[in-house]
Amino acid sequence: MPRQVYYYDPPERFIAGTIGEPGHRVFYLQASSRGRVTSVALEKQQVEALAERIDTLLDEVLRRSGGTASVPAVAPSELLDTAPLDQPVDEEFRVGTMALAWDSSEERVLVEAQAMVEIDEDDDDPATTEEQLLEDDENGPPLLRVRLSGAMARVFAKRALELVASGRPSCPFCSLPLDPEGHVCPRQNGYRR
Repeated sequence: MPRQVYYYDPPERFIAGTIGEPGHRVFYLQASSRGRVTSVALEKQQVEALAERIDTLLDEVLRRSGGTASVPAVAPSELLDTAPLDQPVDEEFRVGTMALAWDSSEERVLVEAQAMVEIDEDDDDPATTEEQLLEDDENGPPLLRVRLSGAMARVFAKRALELVASGRPSCPFCSLPLDPEGHVCPRQNGYRR
């Protein structure tokens, strides 16, 4: 079956959002443009890593350009997007791997999120497994590809980091998330906190 590529260049909106209560949230990346909406599910850690790496990438672009790149140092307040995910949220796929790049000729950030790939557990050949993971042809796994301006990328990163921080508070001893009922802390030898 041909590879499904959801391509937005540029999107009208690109955000990270959640559905559910802290501790039971499902995280999504959502891109939209001209009435078309694509939502892909991913883990909280993936959202956090993507946002942090976008900020790091943009900081590096600014540093190397001596401040001449069209990248804001902080997210422009007039572009901030606090609206919820567009409804209905129809999950296209669950993200397995992500890639991030800077296109210096167009001064754009490229974000790619590829669907999780099922690996044949019975195949002991590492070359075959690697080939399955890196498959990038017309028959590869579904892919969300988004090209963003520096300003839009900063806005995405700011919102995503705030979203991750808005979850359950962390235990001061073990850094694991605290449930409303408390949790069994491994650093307290299993005592309930």
